[in-house]
Amino acid sequence: MNRTDQLVRPNVRALAPYSCARDEYEGEEGTFLDANESPYGPHNRYPDPRQRELRAAISSLKGIAEENIFLGNGSDEVIDLCYRIFCNPGIDRALIFQPTYGMYQVSAEVNDVEVIKVPLDENFDIDIPAVTPLLEDERIKLIFICSPNNPTGNCMDTERIDFIIRNFRGIVVIDEAYADFSGKPSFIEKTGLYDNLIVMQTFSKALGMAAARIGMAFAATDILKYFFRIKPPYNISTLNQEAALERLRDIRPITVQTETITAERKRLADKLATVPIVERVWPSDANFLLVRVKNPDSVYNKLIANNIIVRNKSREAEGCLRITAGTRSENDRLINELNTIRI
Repeated sequence: MNRTDQLVRPNVRALAPYSCARDEYEGEEGTFLDANESPYGPHNRYPDPRQRELRAAISSLKGIAEENIFLGNGSDEVIDLCYRIFCNPGIDRALIFQPTYGMYQVSAEVNDVEVIKVPLDENFDIDIPAVTPLLEDERIKLIFICSPNNPTGNCMDTERIDFIIRNFRGIVVIDEAYADFSGKPSFIEKTGLYDNLIVMQTFSKALGMAAARIGMAFAATDILKYFFRIKPPYNISTLNQEAALERLRDIRPITVQTETITAERKRLADKLATVPIVERVWPSDANFLLVRVKNPDSVYNKLIANNIIVRNKSREAEGCLRITAGTRSENDRLINELNTIRI
């Protein structure tokens, strides 16, 4: 039994996966009388349960083999599957770095997994002295690292991440939802180096397909075989697979849009720094900015009253709002409104 198999819950190792009709017959032509589908309707056939065409397109785009790609119904499904595969309810633990993406905690609670929270340091980076003793905790099976981090916007130090992966016996999940805006190398290229690494990316951010709910996970086949084993058979619809394929047929507009958003993020940061109620704007590697303002609750409510919606993150990061970089006109409208607010 290899290391990955040893980390997997025994009941998941022993599980015989559900075999759906499209697993048993993969052809596209024929008289289909096997899946109890209606013979009528424009979308009457079940989707490809393994999303082969879409995974092939992603393989070409990312430069990673198809067998090292798993697709989930959003990254949230991937997060949930991590808990279900590796953590025994009521026994095992996960570790996160605060503040970070809230679904790591929510999914843990749904799966009855205790979460150990390690605060980020004063630069919103991983505090290695604080986390090192916890790497020996045999009950901690998962570590989630969001980089670029949500809501702080910064990438975590690569050497610190490498240190954790090398010295942790469990699974490290790096959430790169915002990586396309960072201009920095992805950890995808290290999935062949580390057998305990999962890298998540998404169609929701730079690819502009949040409505389609498609999350990507990149990892060794020894890990991903369990994801395919326990996922729902038809977790991504044909409509969403086709929409994603169409989006990937020409990557040039996506590249231009990503560059435009990145430029607007910088311009927005510069403008925000001149607003009287703004106290600090943190550097960002994502498509948003963490901004500390005077009386964030009041500012948030005044923006809402004028149909400008940002996120109030003051409970997680004291005094802070999280502001997404929109179009130039949207950003200008925000700045103009903030300049009218007096606290």
